[in-house]
Amino acid sequence: MSPRPYILAETTWKTVREANYEVVVLPWGATEAHNYHLPYATDNFQSDYVAAEAARLAWEQGAKVVVLPGIPFGVNTGQLDITLDINLNPSTQLLILRDVVQVLARQGIPKLVVLNGHGGNDFRQILRELQAEFPTVFLSTLNWFRAADRTAFFSAPGDHADELETSVMLHIAPDLVSPLAEAGSGAAKQFRIQALRQGWAWAQREWSQVSADTGVGDPAAATAEKGAAFLAAVTRNISQFLVELAAADVRDLYE
Repeated sequence: MSPRPYILAETTWKTVREANYEVVVLPWGATEAHNYHLPYATDNFQSDYVAAEAARLAWEQGAKVVVLPGIPFGVNTGQLDITLDINLNPSTQLLILRDVVQVLARQGIPKLVVLNGHGGNDFRQILRELQAEFPTVFLSTLNWFRAADRTAFFSAPGDHADELETSVMLHIAPDLVSPLAEAGSGAAKQFRIQALRQGWAWAQREWSQVSADTGVGDPAAATAEKGAAFLAAVTRNISQFLVELAAADVRDLYE
């Protein structure tokens, strides 16, 4: 395999020294149970794949983008009783990101995208704090799974080990997906309190009380073909964002 110049883990100092990267992408996932049929590192496989493919498409359009090695642990405070679901507190994420951004600021790399692959992570408030501290680095974040309209590809609702995630994994890592006959139904309980159920009020879900199999959403209709189509749309949209961000003057973003 030839090294990809937009993947830092595969790249040498000789290449990096001459690259003048404009945008750094940091994939951030989680390590957690995904029903009975998907591996614990599902979020990491997905975010790494999306980051690499979007960066490839952007690089081919001339954008100087580089993808860092991903962070494999996320916020799992609602799953502390599920064995080996590894929790990284938001305050710890802040410390990690501060160190990363400090490096970029010191080295004059102007833009960072945190590419999130886990629903329990929310980097917006963290980036607000760091943006004030490091004004020379433009900070942004996105949830890759929201970069395209899921309803155009999937019929079953859900948000964890569901039709979407299972289809994506069937495309990118089929050998790690157990037969769907082994999967749980992904049936999930809803909040009794109306405002929480409707979503305009928020409280953390206690996962073992919500789902018997750790899934939320029925994966039965998942296919590799659906996953490939959704990923193509997602990576195309994210790559366009990276191209525009790389070319942007962050002092002149509004019209």
